[in-house]
Amino acid sequence: MHGDTLYSIGDLARRTGLTVKAIRFYSDSGIVPPTDRGPAGHRLYGGDAVARLDLVRTLRDLGVGLPAIRRVLNREISLPEVAAAHADALAVQIRTLRQRRAVLTAVARRGADSEETDLMHKLARLSEDERRRLIGEFLDAVFGGLEDGAGFAGISRSMTPELPDDPETEQVEAWVELAELSQDPDFRASVRHLAEHHAAERAQGDTRMLRRDSAAMVRDHVAPALAAGIDPVSRRADPVVAAVTAEYARVFGCPDDAGLRRNLLARLESANDPRREVYLRLLAVVNGWPAPESLTPVLDWFIRALRARE
Repeated sequence: MHGDTLYSIGDLARRTGLTVKAIRFYSDSGIVPPTDRGPAGHRLYGGDAVARLDLVRTLRDLGVGLPAIRRVLNREISLPEVAAAHADALAVQIRTLRQRRAVLTAVARRGADSEETDLMHKLARLSEDERRRLIGEFLDAVFGGLEDGAGFAGISRSMTPELPDDPETEQVEAWVELAELSQDPDFRASVRHLAEHHAAERAQGDTRMLRRDSAAMVRDHVAPALAAGIDPVSRRADPVVAAVTAEYARVFGCPDDAGLRRNLLARLESANDPRREVYLRLLAVVNGWPAPESLTPVLDWFIRALRARE
């Protein structure tokens, strides 16, 4: 293309594939100004107009606004600078779209009403500081005022969700559900009751021996019986129950009697709240951790076994 060749709008349309209307719009916007006018007043364009229009079309397809395109073409700002700024803006839009998709997916799955939908949308849009305050208030309600000798500072950290800067849709959806669950007063009371049981166990037991909580003791003894298909109300379950209660009595220095079994039953029923496992599962999704082990099968088995022997 020779530098002194001039082209009409129709010529540019044929060369670029753009419509005459689009080229006229870009010309009126000052993005591709005419070089000259013909005898009848028609606009004529220089040889660089094709290259400018190709760049304009590419940047528009990428979503770059006309003001930024004009600055690039006028060499007021470099193309890499525009690309970097636009990439950042797109990242924000992508996060927003993921949040919206997560909320809509949750609404569709749960059949939420308008009030719950509004709440989920607000939870998804919280800033990092706002998310920390919301979860911090939940954890304080659950563990606040309890002696940290029971390790609640570490437990609190392990129960804190950390939504990534660029989360997947599943992580946003899990965060929304987790945040909702953390605001449930009944769930808070259940976890607080469990924490108080844990604190009492730590205060009562020999800390040199107590490296596991009651649920872990049950898991270790019950898992083989569960795998073997032993009925918890049958005689074959007697040695398993006896082994758990004997270990519990030894650790806490108390008689292996009916009172111990009542206390242990109450402790395990608190630990077996299904919402606790839901929280831990959602927490793992948000934080990108492996899915936690479910204790529900072994706890259900042992709770049935204890009740059958009351």
